[in-house]
Amino acid sequence: MCPAEPVVRVMVVDDHPIWREAVARDLEAAGLEVCGVASDAAQAVRVAKATRPEVVVLDLQLPDGSGVDVARSLAAFDEPPKVLVLSASGEQPDVLGAVGAGATGYLIKSASAAELVDAVRATARGEAVFTPGLAALLLGEYQRLSTGDAGGNPALTPRETEILRLVAKGFTYQQIADKLVLSLRTVQNHVQNTLTKLQLHNKAQLVRYAMEQGLDD
Repeated sequence: MCPAEPVVRVMVVDDHPIWREAVARDLEAAGLEVCGVASDAAQAVRVAKATRPEVVVLDLQLPDGSGVDVARSLAAFDEPPKVLVLSASGEQPDVLGAVGAGATGYLIKSASAAELVDAVRATARGEAVFTPGLAALLLGEYQRLSTGDAGGNPALTPRETEILRLVAKGFTYQQIADKLVLSLRTVQNHVQNTLTKLQLHNKAQLVRYAMEQGLDD
């Protein structure tokens, strides 16, 4: 027998009650635990602090702000949840803004229930999941950034930059956790978010990138 999938704690953020309830119902039917729901940005941050989901399924258009701001607030948690955007928009600024704020995946709302469930499980495992076409958009943009065409680099949070600097200096993840008084899981989450933003695949590539940016000084 194949081992059962671990139960993933998920929070759903969307201002449309019918859509929000449908998403929550589909996730629960697939065996995931919906530990919270929210209809606006302020409520999303409050509920996430109280329920500590592993994955937040997040819409970008909220009545009191942007889902990008919510993603940025969640990324600042000591133990940040992973963020999977579920949006009607596939426009480049929305996708890049969400990933730059810490989202590790982005699905268009035309995705099926099965695709959403698979994406949530993959996000919980630390994988980057995107609607077909959006991954190519991101890769092209980050390749452009890496050659200097846009005059900058993907936006890392101050904590991600701090951890990246320590990784480049040869600290292990546990040593970084001890030094910054964080949990090991939190450090690993920050590293995974950084890998996703930079379109890198492992620690060796991350160290090389940090050295190229002079972060090992």
